[in-house]
Amino acid sequence: MKNNSNRDSSPSTLRKTISFNRVLLKISGEVLSGKNQFGIDPVKTNDIAKIIKSIYDLGLQIGIVIGGGNIFRGISVSAKGMDRVAADYLGMMATVMNSVALQSELEKLDCNTRVMSALSITQLAEPYIRRRATRHLEKNRIVIFAGGTGNPYFTTDTAAVLRGIEINADVIIKGTKVDGVYSADPFIDSNAIRYEKLSFKEAIDKELKVMDLTAFTLCKENNLPIVVTDINNKDNLKNLIKFNNVGTIIS
Repeated sequence: MKNNSNRDSSPSTLRKTISFNRVLLKISGEVLSGKNQFGIDPVKTNDIAKIIKSIYDLGLQIGIVIGGGNIFRGISVSAKGMDRVAADYLGMMATVMNSVALQSELEKLDCNTRVMSALSITQLAEPYIRRRATRHLEKNRIVIFAGGTGNPYFTTDTAAVLRGIEINADVIIKGTKVDGVYSADPFIDSNAIRYEKLSFKEAIDKELKVMDLTAFTLCKENNLPIVVTDINNKDNLKNLIKFNNVGTIIS
């Protein structure tokens, strides 16, 4: 596998040179709720599993991190008075629930899958051990990383980037509700401009909310590219992997 430090990461060349062998897919928990405002919608979860299956069949090594916002938002609840540490741990537990739900749907599609958790919940998930996770990936098992980083005060964005670095992923793919990074919220501003590619510096200078700053800084320091794309479009991930022409790349 190509080492990230040896990759030419300038935005003008990344579209041609990025190698998709091992990816870390970050999905927000809200995606699994479908049209509902909260909870897990089995139909929508199955739809997402089919999209992941489409790139699994291409021979890709896939790690996944799912947020827990469809079940519990630690930051929002702590702002209303709950102890931040307790709230964050509840949020981490929500990510375990989402991870097990996605694993169930992936295995219905004959995807060999493991859930590995930074929290100790041995009845549902293996404990996260980096070498074991890498071995699972090498055996073409999808690895879903649950429980965040195992520590409070860190978002699932940061957990995704951390896991991506640890497994030596080629790219972080952030699946969102929009088809890339825009100059403003495209649902609010019809004049918002979509960027095809950005440097880390440009994204920071423009104050674009790609990820939280801790996660974004980790990507920048470790030369780990980010692709932002619409996870709800069933063809986007496959087109990204096969043709490298979907979403916004930040490098």
